[in-house]
Amino acid sequence: MKKYHMQKSERQITSPNIISEIIKNGKYTTLALCNDNEPYIVTLSYGYDLLQNCLYFHTAKQGAKLIFLKNNPVACGTIIEDLGYKNNQCSHAYRSVVFWGKLLIIEDLEEKRHALNILFTHLEKNPSALRKKFLSNNDVFYNMLIMRLEVEEVTGKASN
Repeated sequence: MKKYHMQKSERQITSPNIISEIIKNGKYTTLALCNDNEPYIVTLSYGYDLLQNCLYFHTAKQGAKLIFLKNNPVACGTIIEDLGYKNNQCSHAYRSVVFWGKLLIIEDLEEKRHALNILFTHLEKNPSALRKKFLSNNDVFYNMLIMRLEVEEVTGKASN
């Protein structure tokens, strides 16, 4: 993957802990995909698996993102922590990460179950009820597609 330098290096977040915190605190990401020189972006909620350094997504089994994914699994995404507009400064406070990696469709039932558990843990205040409802029922997984983005590179940036 080609490396680009950050124009305002004083804004770069180099701490893996802060980058991880931004990802853990986020609830959705915007993913950029490309197919035959045609770009496509999609916003999705995600679950962050810190131990495997990946993001999981659930989606319908059809749609533009899947056409793009099947033709080119390389993806780039961003997660933004919006800290608000700074009045009278023409500036915005934020922390963000940009990540690159490969997006894969998960076929294995146990990994699908793991992914859904990660999603519930990441997104829900009280995931117990959803775990009970969905994780014990294999039929749930037949109408749902699970994707895993293996993070290969990540950068962070914050406003001053």
